[in-house]
Amino acid sequence: MDFLALLMLLVIDTSASWVRMFAALGLSILISVLVGIYAATHPRAEKLILPVVDILQTIPILAFFPFAILIFIAILPGYIGINAAVIFLIVTSMLWNIILAVYESIKTLPLEFIEISEIYRFDRWTRLKKIYFPACFPRIVEQSILSWSIGLFYLVTSEIFSTGNASYKVVYGIGVAFTALPALGVGAYLLGILVFIAFVVATRFLFFRPLENYAIRYTRTEPKITKRRYENILVGWISNRVQKTPAAILYKSVRDRTLRGGVESHIQRRRHIAASMEQTKNYWKIVYRIIFIAAVIGVVYIFLSNPTVLGYELQVLPALGASLVRIWVAFAVMLAITIPLCIYLTFRSRQSSKYMLLFQIIASIPATILLPAIAVVLSNYNFHGELVAFVIFVLSGIWYVVFSIIASTRTLPQSIFEVQKIFGVKGTNAWKNIYLKAILPGLITGAMTGIAAEWNASIVAEYFTTSGISGSNVISSVGTGLGKLLDLSLAQGPQGLGLMAVALLNLVVVILLINTFVWKRLYKQVSKIYGG
Repeated sequence: MDFLALLMLLVIDTSASWVRMFAALGLSILISVLVGIYAATHPRAEKLILPVVDILQTIPILAFFPFAILIFIAILPGYIGINAAVIFLIVTSMLWNIILAVYESIKTLPLEFIEISEIYRFDRWTRLKKIYFPACFPRIVEQSILSWSIGLFYLVTSEIFSTGNASYKVVYGIGVAFTALPALGVGAYLLGILVFIAFVVATRFLFFRPLENYAIRYTRTEPKITKRRYENILVGWISNRVQKTPAAILYKSVRDRTLRGGVESHIQRRRHIAASMEQTKNYWKIVYRIIFIAAVIGVVYIFLSNPTVLGYELQVLPALGASLVRIWVAFAVMLAITIPLCIYLTFRSRQSSKYMLLFQIIASIPATILLPAIAVVLSNYNFHGELVAFVIFVLSGIWYVVFSIIASTRTLPQSIFEVQKIFGVKGTNAWKNIYLKAILPGLITGAMTGIAAEWNASIVAEYFTTSGISGSNVISSVGTGLGKLLDLSLAQGPQGLGLMAVALLNLVVVILLINTFVWKRLYKQVSKIYGG
């Protein structure tokens, strides 16, 4: 195949993949707005949605393959069903961090906004348009850039996959192209990477950069989180509506009194509800613990009484332990790289914005595309599979930590930098009392998302082929690991669903234990530091 023909084919394949990516991003934003706002405004739903989102963002998206295939191929047979399954799988990688961003934005809204909307009985559309969407739009833009990079990571493995004896793939897609490029030679493979990078850079400057600029202008014109702004925007908007009716004069005379009395009434009612909830909090804790203990006893009984399930568990535990070791070793290396780097960018460098732009572009290049080259470079080393897995784990999680730390340090008060400069705080004293404390909140958030990304990457890092999940051309493979076990169980089709279910159940338990005994305790320590 000549150069121009190959270039044109790669452009067509990448364009088709980008159409799927934009469709997945649009669906992710829509779902995130609905779910995030609902969770933030409904306390009962919040208790269910947040743990579910936390678990789902950690479970490898390829674990959704059997269910996506069975549903979409059955409902929409043929090429439409395959594309729908691919888009769904990309959505499952993009969705979760946008949901959390929307939720956080709504939860940090001042109480006055919610009170005003309740007093004047805004309908759902008006609340969404005037309050909720302006509050979360900047975070949606910020997280969409990260979600795009995450989606690209799984693009290759989403566009070509197999389950049991049945294989599926899209007709046009860069994922399909990259499974064939290594056979065409190094030149073809490098050309594919260059075309992919060109699309990444073009998307960054032609789509996300204008979107970021619009978000900045949008926040400058939409209601600010201050009392004066909400009175000028919300109350002014209500006043304009009322001035068009015969009741305008009466409205002007009683508006302030009604507003003040209404807000105070709603605040008192909310305090009463909060007090009632506090009284029943301990009761529900006991109920939840009883349910949890009963569930554990039930699961243990099923495992011990069913030889098949017990056999699955004996396969899963060693694989889970091996993956845990790989993930935390890679995480330790990530910390050794990211902490000095982020401290340098925050406190030392004058070109941090340029570095961040470069990092965003590099982060958008998925490790799955580089995996064949990484495998070739490391092929002559001992423990080849382990080295490849280690590199993929590091590349999959490091950017979460970097971007989270930098985002958190942007809100640091200027006085911190002034004190360091005036008093000349340097060396160990600066690291202990300024640098590490400044990056700690972002470091913990980045660690949570970075390790979740490593779990997602395990299904690629620990076992990867060029011809779909059950193909024979294995690029990278470790001795044992949860990602490899999920891959192999997925290749067995319906017969492997039992093993996959046990593996995912074990993963969920580990996630809950780590969140309870590690991340929550670290967040409490950070709250003590910053809360005085």
